[in-house]
Amino acid sequence: MHNRALLSVQSCSLLTQCCFCHHCPLYWSLSQGKLPALPQQRPTMGDWENHLTTIFPEVRLKRFLEMRGADGGPWRMICALPALWVGLIYEPQAQAEALDLISSWTQEDRDYLRTEVPRLGLATPFKGGTVRDVALQVVRIAQGGLDRRGYDEGHFLQQLHVIVESGMSSASHLLELYDSTWNNSVDPLFQQFMY
Repeated sequence: MHNRALLSVQSCSLLTQCCFCHHCPLYWSLSQGKLPALPQQRPTMGDWENHLTTIFPEVRLKRFLEMRGADGGPWRMICALPALWVGLIYEPQAQAEALDLISSWTQEDRDYLRTEVPRLGLATPFKGGTVRDVALQVVRIAQGGLDRRGYDEGHFLQQLHVIVESGMSSASHLLELYDSTWNNSVDPLFQQFMY
């Protein structure tokens, strides 16, 4: 048991330093039982599953898909993220529409979005329009998916409709407050936006 815990701690620190892929010498040392601290010990599937909990990609595969892109936010938005995903992937027509929307996107397009959207938000230029144009379509597709499911879930998307229609995201609103009412201070954030 002690050896497994040690292997887990060492491997977790290794994961933060390398990609843990088949090209990496650290991967081969672990997989062949040649880790100097634990000779002849090989990681198990349980070890691997434990290591996967130390990485934080946008989507993490568990026994379900963990969507990490919006871990926090205002209370009124808590149900918006799961409702968006349910609307997009739990209903066949919505799945097809969403796939059609993104099917022409290249890896370069996705990399561009990952880099630029955190900077420019909904105003990010993309494919002759903006990310706001894409967001409007995504929310429309999700709304249709939820409506067709027939469980009265569509109201959870109300705040997303407001955001994409106005073009004013939560981040945009906070930046506006920072630049005006808050006089370039983040201190008011902690009182005005606590749960």
